[in-house]
Amino acid sequence: MFDMRPVGYVIGLLTAVLGATMIIPLIVDIAEGRGHWPVFFESMLISVLCGGITALSCRNGLKEGLTLQQTFLLTTLVWVVLPLFGALPFMLGATDARPVDAFFEAMSGLTTTGSTVFTGLDSLPRGILLWRGILQWLGGIGIIVVAMVFLPELRVGGMQVFRSEAFETMGKILPRATAIASQISVIYVGLTLACALTYILLGMGTFDATVHALTTVSTGGFSTRDASFGAFSGPMEYAASVFMILAALPFVRYVQMLNGNRTALFRDVQVRGFMWVMLVLIGVSWVALLHIFPHHWEKSLREALFNITSIISGTGYASVDYMTWGPFLITIFFFIGLVGGCAGSTACSVKIFRYQILIASVRAQIQRIHAPHAIVTPRYDGRRLSDEVLGSVMTFFVFFVVTLGVLSVALALTGLDFVTSISGAATAIGNIGPGLGEIIGPAGTFAPLNDTAKWILAVAMLVGRLELMAVYVILTVNFWRS
Repeated sequence: MFDMRPVGYVIGLLTAVLGATMIIPLIVDIAEGRGHWPVFFESMLISVLCGGITALSCRNGLKEGLTLQQTFLLTTLVWVVLPLFGALPFMLGATDARPVDAFFEAMSGLTTTGSTVFTGLDSLPRGILLWRGILQWLGGIGIIVVAMVFLPELRVGGMQVFRSEAFETMGKILPRATAIASQISVIYVGLTLACALTYILLGMGTFDATVHALTTVSTGGFSTRDASFGAFSGPMEYAASVFMILAALPFVRYVQMLNGNRTALFRDVQVRGFMWVMLVLIGVSWVALLHIFPHHWEKSLREALFNITSIISGTGYASVDYMTWGPFLITIFFFIGLVGGCAGSTACSVKIFRYQILIASVRAQIQRIHAPHAIVTPRYDGRRLSDEVLGSVMTFFVFFVVTLGVLSVALALTGLDFVTSISGAATAIGNIGPGLGEIIGPAGTFAPLNDTAKWILAVAMLVGRLELMAVYVILTVNFWRS
């Protein structure tokens, strides 16, 4: 019989920790003096008690390690349960959100998607605004640990190519996860502090700088303003672009650099590929914008840099309504959201390494056609790609495209128009943030969508953040028989 106690123990502990973090916005609300602090006290009490009781009741089932089956289930359930408790302040607080809206916002936060159903952000209590930022910050560091510890060992989507760098962990997941997370946490916190300080030095208020640092380094994109980053145009756009890029690079390389390997980051083939893609896209967008705004070369460069970086990293900030830039650039923005950053970062979507593996496989196949008797081996970063890795990557692409299509059709069946359906599906499964069109575009929100569409998008955020296969595998009959 399948033992759920180890899974329940970990989820209980994480729920209690999530509840404990609510004390931070509680203190902020007390300091603001608007009387909203009881919301976080009640939410914290519920979360800590439920999490603590669950952990205590499952403690006797804790073993030395987790089985493969338990690891798959834990990886998925964490991103289901935590948004339920993370949504409590939204339902009980000033937003007075309905359950579907509160869960959507919490799921968008913890998966660092950045899509929002809230309006009037400028007038919301600071505790709520900070909580949205904290959810994204926790989700950002959480997905790094998942990407570097769990997914390589689960052998989904080609992530096993990073197994040697994520360390061997199967059979002792939790101890190794703690060791890896402790090193990554130092870097993650350091980047966040540096980002906040930079924003403050450039003129952003301390509170705004804190929240935006949390959502920049996590590539989440939640803002304290309805105008998003458009309220902070100028030098801060350059600063935000730098930190979004740093957050989209593999954190394991930062760990290696701290341990003495100073060239680890620059020798990574996916880092080089990501930077080249960024340069080409920014250059093309800049040239296109110069045709629209011929006398504003610096502004065109800044807006191209910021918005391209924001979308490709999955942050989802918007400094302008790029829906007014014409069909060419709108099309670019749709497709770059499906590129993503590097594996082992806070960035989202397909990830650059999968495209590199796909290209290597296609190149090898073309060479075989030209020379049928030659022995051609696809390679990635100088290493031979196994059939297992190639199969995982190809399977991921197939499931990604099929999932995108199914989601688009499902959203269209709820009554949404074509642009909203396909861009909504893409932004959810890619954890990007804004979609396209008048409703969910950079100048809109997801609030006008019907409840069914919101539930569909919330599930899509979860599936996309966990690399699809980690979720799909637990839906099979064979998983529960094993």
